[in-house]
Amino acid sequence: MPVPDGAPTPGRVPPSAQGALPIHQVLPELLSALDGHGSAVLTAPPGTGKTTVVPLALAEAGMRVVVAEPRRLAVRAAARRMGVSYTIRGERHVGADPRVEVVTTGVLLQRLQRDQELAGIDAVMLDECHERHLDADTALAFLLDVRETLRPDLRLLATSATADAAPWAELIGGPVVAATGSTHPVETVWAPPPRPVAPPHGLRVDPALLSHAASVVRRALAERDGDVLCFLPGVGEIAKVAGMLAGDVEQLLQVHGQAPAHVQDAVLSPGAGRRVVLATSVAESSLTVPGVRVVVDCGLAREPRTDHARGLGSLTTVRVSKSSAAQRAGRAGREAPGTVYRCWTAAEHERLADQARPEIALADLTGFALQAACWGSPDAHGLALLDPPPAAAMSATTGTLRLLGALDDTSRVTARGRRMALAGVHPRLARALLDLGPRAAEVVALLSEQLPRDASDDLVEVWRTARRGGTGFAARWRQESTRLRRTTDHPVGAAARGRELSDDALAGMAVALAFPERVARRRGGGFLMASGTQAQPAEGSRLGTAEWLAVAVADRPTGAASARVRQAVVIDEATARLAAGTTVEDEVEWKVPPGERRGDVSARRVERLGAIELSARPLKDADVRDAIRYGLRTEDLLTWTKQAKDLRDRLAFCHQAIGPPWPSMDALVDLADQWLEPELSRARRRADVERIDVASALRRLIPWSERLDAVAPERLEVPTGSHIRLDYSGEQPVLAVKLQELFGWQETPLVAGVPVLVHLLSPAGRPLAVTADLASFWRDAYRHVRAEMRGRYPKHPWPEDPLTAPPTRRTKGRS
Repeated sequence: MPVPDGAPTPGRVPPSAQGALPIHQVLPELLSALDGHGSAVLTAPPGTGKTTVVPLALAEAGMRVVVAEPRRLAVRAAARRMGVSYTIRGERHVGADPRVEVVTTGVLLQRLQRDQELAGIDAVMLDECHERHLDADTALAFLLDVRETLRPDLRLLATSATADAAPWAELIGGPVVAATGSTHPVETVWAPPPRPVAPPHGLRVDPALLSHAASVVRRALAERDGDVLCFLPGVGEIAKVAGMLAGDVEQLLQVHGQAPAHVQDAVLSPGAGRRVVLATSVAESSLTVPGVRVVVDCGLAREPRTDHARGLGSLTTVRVSKSSAAQRAGRAGREAPGTVYRCWTAAEHERLADQARPEIALADLTGFALQAACWGSPDAHGLALLDPPPAAAMSATTGTLRLLGALDDTSRVTARGRRMALAGVHPRLARALLDLGPRAAEVVALLSEQLPRDASDDLVEVWRTARRGGTGFAARWRQESTRLRRTTDHPVGAAARGRELSDDALAGMAVALAFPERVARRRGGGFLMASGTQAQPAEGSRLGTAEWLAVAVADRPTGAASARVRQAVVIDEATARLAAGTTVEDEVEWKVPPGERRGDVSARRVERLGAIELSARPLKDADVRDAIRYGLRTEDLLTWTKQAKDLRDRLAFCHQAIGPPWPSMDALVDLADQWLEPELSRARRRADVERIDVASALRRLIPWSERLDAVAPERLEVPTGSHIRLDYSGEQPVLAVKLQELFGWQETPLVAGVPVLVHLLSPAGRPLAVTADLASFWRDAYRHVRAEMRGRYPKHPWPEDPLTAPPTRRTKGRS
């Protein structure tokens, strides 16, 4: 492996990198590993200096270094501590030291797509890989590909705050370098709520837990010295706890991914008085909040969830993993001995998952799939990933990218798709930006940022509020709008060409182009999206009176039948048609109307926008046979008279007793073409099928070489000369006849070799005995029947010897 010009001897630690932090003890080993293998995994507990010491050590070893962080807050913090340059989306700062630049993993991905060789870069450090952010996993896979094919001299370093580094080392092909030990001990205090609280559900967190978290913060302030860092799952919970603590602390800071820059700066600077910092998971790693000696952990975090079938994404509240809990606790010991108050029990801690699930298993993969396609791996199979993307999610994502025009029918990236990937926003938003041009930049900027908690559900109103300015969100929005305008290289997009769009129309078109499957039409008390999902605006919302909506943000609460509309724009049908497209299909089916049990043939020519029916007209000459066959399989359409049932039973007996060529009656629907033609070919609706003479039709199933009456006669002649109907509905033919008519009949009759089951009846027609062996009955059972019946029916003959007595249908006194 060549050593860069001017680099010191491999393994030598630059003088400026020497110091007291634990990371300094392993720098010689780390530099040697990079020189010898070109890649390595560095594991180091929080507070050891890996984020800020290692990049400078690499720089002083003669390398130009790019450090990739998963969060913008971490980028600013690391660059500030090192005095180097940083780049995040829409913002670049040039530091005093040009050898090191800190970027977000998203920015790194953009650079790799533009310049796969990373010309002029000697080493890339991917920080906090243990957090398993999707952009970080993707960037690592791309960098490994670059090292293998284009830049074998490129040093690659993955860092992790956890010790489970073996999978990373195997993936990147380099050794593990471990900085052991924590800088300062952290005492654990178990502080569960006094009474059980409800588990998190969707975005809902039990208010009792938030109240308890605030009380634990007050307890920590009373029991311990130093600043307090309290972990909460989201911005809403931070605001609620902040309200509970207002007036109780000297300084109260709220830190999350959308916090204004001045708040982030204040958090990363030592405070004049005692501070309480309320933070989401952004404060778990990558940065040190000075002065913190106490951590209060509520034990919850937010994870993405994606409903690929409905095209909806959302966040859900989950229990933290043991790994995340350890990261949070470590914040208390970065500068001095500290304490962590955990709002759960030690027993509950043992039941936590060891690691959080990687984002690739949970998140919307549309951006990832487009990045992979641009890289040349449309299905991502060729990428070196610790965890492969779920197949169902990738399949759904591929369909979305085709809909957006980013992939062709063979799943190869299009020229349009490459432009979308370089826009620096989600592919859906990139589509709107490319189609509508620079004017859409402001709307796309709204959709690319997390909106304020109190934002209106009418996106046009949110736009107008942002234009008025005066908030941190408005400032970020304006900055992102400016950046997005620069990414478009044509003045008017294809969807806007030749049209003068008002702000409302422009916003509606942008949302509809970005989320065509969320175009929604009023139906009943809510809306039906093009995806087929029901959607419901908030009660009393102005959006609820619209006929058409373009839904920008929606989620579906766990167990809910409908999605909730968070932000949307009122549109007209023309916009919906242009953005989502329509199809015209001839629809012939067996349809059961809502609330009904009986279906009928429906033959229509239907125009649809996804699942939304726009118009329909009857089809008069459609082929409805398949629909009728479906009706036959799912409903009792045929009119089964007694004659038809008896004939079916006889045919079924023939199949059971003889087999082929007699057909089975268990698959009559499958044989419909044999026995229901030509009736079926003439049928157009349910009533036509119900009028079919089933008995006559069934006779078509009698084999041409056979005679049904010879094999399974409808009636059987008994000794009196009567012809008695046989019942074939059971396993054996049944002959029900009055006992006196069988005098002299000694042998049981057979039908197709099967003994007939004789039901011997009284003169009143009531059962006396059942037998398949007449000789045995006359010999053994008859005398008991005679003794009991002769007194009850004295007018009827009950001879001592039934085999010699003449059979009769009459009483004793009649001939």
